[in-house]
Amino acid sequence: MRAFLESDTGFYYAIGLFVTVVFLGGLAVLAVVNPGGIGATELGGLVVGFALFMLVYFVSVTVHRLEDWEEP
Repeated sequence: MRAFLESDTGFYYAIGLFVTVVFLGGLAVLAVVNPGGIGATELGGLVVGFALFMLVYFVSVTVHRLEDWEEP
């Protein structure tokens, strides 16, 4: 595990997973504190937007990893 986190791409993956956990935790806190405070449309837009952001993030990390494999 330590070797995975010492590499650049491993660190980037760990940060991406951490951000996802924080986002999901924030949604859980929002649901507990103010369950009627955000509508389904707004929540859907927020989740879809975050999912697209994380998709682009993980694709760019994967491309970075593939570029490292191509170098001699």
